[in-house]
Amino acid sequence: MFRRTFLALTAAATLGAPAYAGGHSMDIVDTAAGAGSFNTLVAAVEAAGLVETLKGDGPFTVFAPTDEAFAALPAGTVEDLLKPENKDQLTAILTYHVVPGKVMSTDLGNNMMATTVEGGDVTIMTEGGVTVNGANVVQADIEASNGVIHVIDAVILPN
Repeated sequence: MFRRTFLALTAAATLGAPAYAGGHSMDIVDTAAGAGSFNTLVAAVEAAGLVETLKGDGPFTVFAPTDEAFAALPAGTVEDLLKPENKDQLTAILTYHVVPGKVMSTDLGNNMMATTVEGGDVTIMTEGGVTVNGANVVQADIEASNGVIHVIDAVILPN
């Protein structure tokens, strides 16, 4: 727990330099770090070495699990994933939450497939609310200078 909190605080402190592009002052990582509900995600992005990638030009669409979504995983899962020896598995999980390009909610269609950066596909459903592989989109279209964030209520896992 201490390590996760320390990583989140370190990431938030070191990612504070805003980028000014596209009318949005912060990139995806800065936006997530500043939101206050993605501490675990930001810590995981740093542990996986993906900070510079997600601060890059993009554009990226990130389906961002909340801290509560990570907390719903079986006990010890997050701590195990943050260990250096599990970096490849952590990277695969995180990149499964990222789609190349900027996909806004108005671009979505029912039973739509999207290929993730990890290489697997996610299924987006729009009937009765928007879901990504069964995870509910609880907030959509949070724009950043290099893409967009859609907040989801569960961690989705590659096959």
